[in-house]
Amino acid sequence: MSEQLKQIAQAMVAPGKGILAMDESHPTCGKRFKKLGIPETEEMRQAYRDMLVTTAGLSDYISGAILFDETIRQTLLDGTPFPKYLADNGIIPGIKVDAGAKVLAGHEDEKVTEGLDGLRDRLAEYYKLGARFSKWRAVITIGDNIPTIACLEANAHGLARYAKLSQEAGIVPIVEPEVLMDGTHSIERCYEVTELAQRMTFQQLHTQGVLMEGMVLKPSMVISGADAANRADVETVAQQTVRCLMHTVPAAVPGIAFLSGGQSDAEASSHLSAMHNLGIDLPWNLTFSYGRALQQSAMSTWKGDAANVVAAQAVLLERARCNGKAALGEYSAD
Repeated sequence: MSEQLKQIAQAMVAPGKGILAMDESHPTCGKRFKKLGIPETEEMRQAYRDMLVTTAGLSDYISGAILFDETIRQTLLDGTPFPKYLADNGIIPGIKVDAGAKVLAGHEDEKVTEGLDGLRDRLAEYYKLGARFSKWRAVITIGDNIPTIACLEANAHGLARYAKLSQEAGIVPIVEPEVLMDGTHSIERCYEVTELAQRMTFQQLHTQGVLMEGMVLKPSMVISGADAANRADVETVAQQTVRCLMHTVPAAVPGIAFLSGGQSDAEASSHLSAMHNLGIDLPWNLTFSYGRALQQSAMSTWKGDAANVVAAQAVLLERARCNGKAALGEYSAD
């Protein structure tokens, strides 16, 4: 079992490849569809995700795809189950398993991710459906007097419990402690919170006996708040993000797949590429697990019209190629 987990985790973070996050919940997907005038129906979600995964050459840059519960049970438009099609075409199928972030009792400005109840049985079912990795997202907000230790501890514990249950089921866990970009905070404040969140998460992972070689970390970058004055430049973000990881992540972890967290397509690619060019010998592979930063341009091109599928796939492939280059330190905005 442990050897299988190690092999899958290594494949997920293979050099020059990253993970496509296509696990948006119905409300999130619906909001994006609504902005583009796309009908918010199950059939349109199926058609959209069919367009994404059937992009020719996608596996050159994408190692895995995170699915939503609806999608892992669906078929492509030609009747092939999504997990089977992905696996047959060199992309590892994964599944989002958390039940979302809810208000933490006694801390109305903070959230804790729920979904541990019944998770063992759900993971067993997802394994049968073809999932070989999973994802659980914790959300940390920076603000006045937050995050609290209570919030950080609750989320770290939840991530560790989830990770151990996933490995027990033969599924590689993606551990995602996201420090949100929302706010006016400085990059220094982001560093402080991110380092503490990651340190506490790995303490809990160790306590629960999680196999470090059989997991992937999906962190946010150390970056200025979206509304901050004098936001840090690309080089500074790269330096501070890598510095933080060197302080918190065991060398046994095979790879780190960054979330984009609201960054623009080009910004997310530039930051990742710059991390590879700091002249530091890193113990883990650095790559991407992007949602919007990979999909948004393709969705805007597709607009729910079958006539636009080929054009939308070309846009998706180009974003995947750019990020594949970034994962090797070879990205240029040109």
